[in-house]
Amino acid sequence: MAQFMLLLHESPTDFSSFSPEEIQRVIGEYTAWRLRLQEEGKLAGGLKLADEGGRELSLENDRVRVVDGPYAEAKEVLGGYFLIEAADYDEAVEISKGCPHLEYGSRIVLREVDPLQE
Repeated sequence: MAQFMLLLHESPTDFSSFSPEEIQRVIGEYTAWRLRLQEEGKLAGGLKLADEGGRELSLENDRVRVVDGPYAEAKEVLGGYFLIEAADYDEAVEISKGCPHLEYGSRIVLREVDPLQE
């Protein structure tokens, strides 16, 4: 069985207008979806990323440049990920269609994990 990563993209302001009750309802939807996948043996992992932007690294003139980022002005950030197991992209797409992030985030990027060869 192959593994696929769902990369959850969102605008930094996607949830800014939600009340605390609405946020709890949305978290409940994500939790229910995750638990359903877990019960079906399709969930291999996943986490929400911290709201703080992290760091961006790049190589410039043979030196590693580290900056805070992504910035609040960014139109889109990576908000989290799920790692699922599926037979192929078709099944992975069907599983992904049920993810609440399609309603609350901007998009999901689905990528197959290439297992490391020993």
